[in-house]
Amino acid sequence: MTVKARLTALSVALCLALPLSVPGPATAQGFAGLGAEAESFAVPDPDTEFAFPADHLPHPDYRIEWWYLTANLEAADGTPYGVQWTLFRSARRPGTAPGWQADQLWMGHAALTSAGQHRVAERLGRGGTGQAGVTEAPFEAFIDDWTLRSRAADGADALSSVQLTARGADFAYDLALDATGPLIFQGDDGYSVKSPEGQASYYYSQPFYEVAGTLSLPEGDVAVTGTAWLDREWSSQPLSETQTGWDWFSLNFDSGDKLMGFGLRSTDGSHFTSATWITATGATRPYGDGALSVTPLETADVAGRDIPVRWRVTLPEEGLDITTEPLNPQAWMDTLFPYWEGPISLSGSHPGRGYLEMTGYPPRE
Repeated sequence: MTVKARLTALSVALCLALPLSVPGPATAQGFAGLGAEAESFAVPDPDTEFAFPADHLPHPDYRIEWWYLTANLEAADGTPYGVQWTLFRSARRPGTAPGWQADQLWMGHAALTSAGQHRVAERLGRGGTGQAGVTEAPFEAFIDDWTLRSRAADGADALSSVQLTARGADFAYDLALDATGPLIFQGDDGYSVKSPEGQASYYYSQPFYEVAGTLSLPEGDVAVTGTAWLDREWSSQPLSETQTGWDWFSLNFDSGDKLMGFGLRSTDGSHFTSATWITATGATRPYGDGALSVTPLETADVAGRDIPVRWRVTLPEEGLDITTEPLNPQAWMDTLFPYWEGPISLSGSHPGRGYLEMTGYPPRE
């Protein structure tokens, strides 16, 4: 079998394994199938306490999981860049099995964004073969030669210091990340509700990374520094069947405070929101549905879609009223399951920078 044929077969397998279909109009199972019934998979329990390092590792009894990192970077001359690195795990059925019998499938996304270019790469793999997975000692999340690997000292949290690498056809990066603050538990101590019906995920973050490293571009290597944000999330039915997509923000303010916030769009036009205000010292204040407001201000023609690339974000309880601007409006992830993901700058009450992810915007008819 040729490489192309193997990848085609694997793509088909992933489509069958993930509760996902190519994003488009809403279906009876919600955006990308993430509202499908959990069936025999485990579901999050609000009374569960996290345990580390075990919870940095895969949870094969849950249907979908990810290790998701974004970084706002800058060259010595002030040129801004953005980097994304994501490892997705999905399961056809709960549990593990050896070798090619494994029902855990893997997908990796990497991107490098500048004002003029958005470079994207994708990797697909299957559990049980050694091509992709997550190991504990030392901690390493990987697919092929893309890695998120712990550099932490003995006894430290595995995610407190990590090395991040990935490469595509026309880019690569090698970045050292060191945390200056604690892990953050989103929602109710890590139990993140996603809909009025109560669908939820387990969700924690490390938003305090300082970054230094190298971007490899066709024009040469670029030394960069900046900040990064890692999200860990897993569930079996994270959305309602009527939710058509989301708009997710991770924001770093110049004051040192931070915000995670998202809005989930429904077929009836409603918007379910959630947010966590994170102080510079790592204290958190969670906000449930309705406290956060996210309003699109301007759209761009992106991949034949009308994508809202400029937003107003408000959280009155924290005095937040900002406008977001994309570094590159064409930050389209043209992957097996396409979406928009890119770095943004913030102006208004709390200037700063961050990342925006948007899913579920269908092509124009």
